[in-house]
Amino acid sequence: MDTIIAYFLPLFLLPLSVYLISIIWRNGSDDRKKLPPGSRGWPVLGESIKFALSPDNFVKDRMSKHSPEIFQTSLVGEKMATFCGAKGNKFIFSNENKLLTSWFPESIRKVLSFPEVTESKMKVDSTAKSILHHDLLSPGSLKKHVPAMDALAREHMERNWKPNSVVKVLSLSKKYTFELACKLVLSEVDPMRVKRLLEPFTAVTKGMFSVPLDLPGTAYRRAIRGGEVMRGELIRIFRERKEELKGRNEGETSDFLSKMLMVRDEDGKFMSEMEICNQVVGMLVASYDTTSSALTSVINHLAQLPHIYNEVFKEQMAIAKSKGPGELLTWDDIEKMKYSWNVARESLRLTPPSVGSFREAATDFTYAGFTIPKGWKTFWTVYSTHKNPDCFPKPERFDPSRFEGSGPAPYTFVPFGGGPRMCPGKEYARLELLVMMHNVVTRFRLEKTIPDEKIVYHATPTPVHGLPLRLHPHRE
Repeated sequence: MDTIIAYFLPLFLLPLSVYLISIIWRNGSDDRKKLPPGSRGWPVLGESIKFALSPDNFVKDRMSKHSPEIFQTSLVGEKMATFCGAKGNKFIFSNENKLLTSWFPESIRKVLSFPEVTESKMKVDSTAKSILHHDLLSPGSLKKHVPAMDALAREHMERNWKPNSVVKVLSLSKKYTFELACKLVLSEVDPMRVKRLLEPFTAVTKGMFSVPLDLPGTAYRRAIRGGEVMRGELIRIFRERKEELKGRNEGETSDFLSKMLMVRDEDGKFMSEMEICNQVVGMLVASYDTTSSALTSVINHLAQLPHIYNEVFKEQMAIAKSKGPGELLTWDDIEKMKYSWNVARESLRLTPPSVGSFREAATDFTYAGFTIPKGWKTFWTVYSTHKNPDCFPKPERFDPSRFEGSGPAPYTFVPFGGGPRMCPGKEYARLELLVMMHNVVTRFRLEKTIPDEKIVYHATPTPVHGLPLRLHPHRE
């Protein structure tokens, strides 16, 4: 009898405990305040899995069920207030560093960063951002990047995009964006070294948004291990570069990584290898997954919509015919790609590569009549506006003309965020997309081998089969 009780008692107590925990979890001190409507789902897990499977439908369903302005949920183990619509986006972007502060899930930081350097983060961020904006993303630097982007794109096309072959666009887009990031951020062009970086980097990007279970065999464990290998390889690159820089002064360096290694902070100290590594990893991640996803989506729409492709082809061929033999693209050429950029923006609206971003409430505040308690996390998402018929009539229709003239209403088209924390690489991404669009359409007509290929979500919109396309060369 005692054995039977010992066996069955845990089976009774476990669901009872889960039930009691959920009651306590839902009815804590926050309930004394008028919180946004919604549900937090399961304890610990919250609604993260439902969100990850279909962020578009998740947001649309809860806006309809709870409120079109704001709803509460639980994502990545945190109480979360999700702000919706153009008004919600404006509120979040306008209150950066006032009511809200930056925040990133600990599970992702564990994959990407050396945790030892978090105490010096503010000074490091300030120094790194200064170099980033001045030497990599300033208008003058970006103009110089265009020929380099085009040269690498041409090499990439020659190596990987063979006439009359079938290529998988997603994997090639990732390869190109990573090679370009390594060239511009690290001045690294050795194919073997880039490959050694890409392999662990792929494990990182595949697993950092997975369920954060650090157990053998999980994608999250592979991401952690990949992060360790990647950081180790980067440190080796840094040390080799330091040897090359011996005897030089700070003003004698020109490339981004060398300046990071040579610059001193306001206290006159060099940044440590781990501090630089954290910054470089962040830049590589930002320039890789979302940009390759955006490029894949743009090419998918070009292959799927012949009338759109034809207009892009006309614009790009006019530019190609204005160039001399072997002459690379310039900033002036990019400025002529107005219709192509409208196509890219419409693609970013329909299949945004980033779902949104988190913040943390620095103090209690109210919005739309509801209280957001201090310490709660907030979330804004592209899906509350991009496919909202109040913001974009007939939202499922691909229509580049939406971006003509003054374009969409403010705070409705937000693939790069907004406010002080708008993506600093917005213009970099624009150049990268347009350069590759030029190189693809001036060489090939595109045929989807799987016309109805499904798009799923793995942190970014992902074609199930990698978007295989048959490449038809243009007739002379």
